[in-house]
Amino acid sequence: MLKKIFVLLSLLYATLAFAAVEVNTGTAADLDSIKGIGPGTSSRIIKERKKGEFKDWADFISRVKGIGDKNAAKFSASGLTVNGAAYTPSAAAPAKASPAKPGSAAKGAAPGGTPAATTAAPNAPATAASKP
Repeated sequence: MLKKIFVLLSLLYATLAFAAVEVNTGTAADLDSIKGIGPGTSSRIIKERKKGEFKDWADFISRVKGIGDKNAAKFSASGLTVNGAAYTPSAAAPAKASPAKPGSAAKGAAPGGTPAATTAAPNAPATAASKP
């Protein structure tokens, strides 16, 4: 019987030790318990949180200085959540692609926007791969 109680207490402790920390409700001490988050980062998180709760990981990354995709992935793996969600690369804002100006072709592209074909110079020296 004593052995069963010990096992249950051990499981309870393990569950509490790896409990997730919600970025919108966690205290400074809770945030500091996440590997990689120190007093400076936790104070920046709390300062931004006072302006309004974080909606998602993209919002969190954009508002807190020093948090990027790599740190977000590390913090999530250590138990940090935003609105109960773990970080996934697709949860972050997609990279901004600047649209091409109409009528301008990319360097090395044919007028239709397709890459230009490259050909070897007619008098180019033979390489080891092309020798018989």
